[in-house]
Amino acid sequence: MAPTLTLKPGTDWATAWRRCLAVAPEAFRDERVLNLWNGAWHADGDPLPATTPVDATPIAGPPRLDAAAAHRAVRASLDQHRAWREVPLADRTARVNAALDALAEHRDLLALLLVWEIGKPWRLARADVDRAIDGVRWYAAGIDDMLADRVPLPGPVSNIASWNYPMSVLVHAMLVQALAGNAVIAKTPTDGGLACLTLASALAAREGLPVTLLSGSGGELSEALVRAPEIGCVSFVGGRDTGARVATAVADLGKRHILEQEGLNTWGIWNFTDWDALAPQLRKTFDYAKQRCTAYPRFVVQRTAFADFLEHYLPAVRSVTLGHPLAVADPAGPLPELDFGPLINAAKAKELTDQVAEAVDRGAIPLHQGALDPGRFLPGQDTGAYMAPVALLNPPPSSPLHHAEPFGPVDTIVLVDTEAELLAAMNASNGALVATLSCDDPATYERLAPQIRAFKTGHGTPRSRGDRQELFGGFGASWRGAFVGGELLVRAVTQGPATGERVPGNFPDHHLMP
Repeated sequence: MAPTLTLKPGTDWATAWRRCLAVAPEAFRDERVLNLWNGAWHADGDPLPATTPVDATPIAGPPRLDAAAAHRAVRASLDQHRAWREVPLADRTARVNAALDALAEHRDLLALLLVWEIGKPWRLARADVDRAIDGVRWYAAGIDDMLADRVPLPGPVSNIASWNYPMSVLVHAMLVQALAGNAVIAKTPTDGGLACLTLASALAAREGLPVTLLSGSGGELSEALVRAPEIGCVSFVGGRDTGARVATAVADLGKRHILEQEGLNTWGIWNFTDWDALAPQLRKTFDYAKQRCTAYPRFVVQRTAFADFLEHYLPAVRSVTLGHPLAVADPAGPLPELDFGPLINAAKAKELTDQVAEAVDRGAIPLHQGALDPGRFLPGQDTGAYMAPVALLNPPPSSPLHHAEPFGPVDTIVLVDTEAELLAAMNASNGALVATLSCDDPATYERLAPQIRAFKTGHGTPRSRGDRQELFGGFGASWRGAFVGGELLVRAVTQGPATGERVPGNFPDHHLMP
């Protein structure tokens, strides 16, 4: 019989909140967070109720501003931008490094907030914080060369990002943008990350960084955060529907933009026999329930290799662990080593469960349907946001699982007989961020890989967003605007001496590779 689990002492939400009040009292007040603009914290906006995906208990909700307040904040950010761009680079670098030191000091509190707000297991939450800090330190060490002959943009950078990586994507980008001489604006994601981003922004603002952090609905704030003439660049991470609307706006206005959108990242298996090398990687694809822009939810498998693939895939998926990220059998012991915890909310778990049921009803073959293990949860806790792994063979074309990224622990497997079918299946979503092709012959890989519409294609190994000098972008509908990563992130938010400079990226009128 499994031991009864308990919440590890000192990790409860109330304790995390009290720590936030103690560390940054200027940004947290009683039961709410504040908005940051014009260099000060404001108790404006109407706080919405919110619950944690971990167990559906209440947590702090976003103080949503209206459009008029957002416009005031943007205008104030332009004033900050004009002052900040005149600050000598050495001073900017020193302030960014001081902010990084503060983030490192409060690393575990930032990680604990990520666990409660977006359901990340402890290991992955700490990694998110560490990647943000280490990544920005790399830029700070080399910023002099990256900024040679370049100047900040005419106005601040507006950041609208999804909830899944508040630190290693959003805060990382904000600090590099500030290092390059820009004021930065960020909208808190609607679905989670509010307290973590508020604490990180408070620590940065204390060091004099020109940070604005606002909450509100995308529809209400988009006029200010995307279309306002003060904005020098729009940086967006999210889905294709919203991204398309942002892309239309920035194209009409001629603004610099970075729009990372979703795509169905695929892993192809063709003339392949090294199964022992593949097997350990299959389980890792389930990290964070595939709620990553570089997750692999689609396997395209040569039909003659299907039996061998299943022999190694099914044990991997059956070994995946999930549960309450802070539940322990021994209060003095470490937090659990889980592959993932909940999805971002119960509505997403239900949506995916319904899509799976509909796909099976229309002909998809269930290869694996996991179940939640009661032994990994607290007694009586709400598990509505949790979903066990599922694998489906041949989802019907009418199913969203056939062509779109599920953003949850649902794998789909498609069988093919020819190279043409392989490439067509791997390119099902008109562009992706990453892909992998497992095949024994290097010459075959070199011939097929360029025909896969992904920005990065691995040979038998998964690709990721990357850190530090590694570039990142997308093909087709998965990316619009400037590419990022390495020095390209700095180039994307600065201007060179040439008139009409074209930075590497995927733009309406040109596609320029680095």
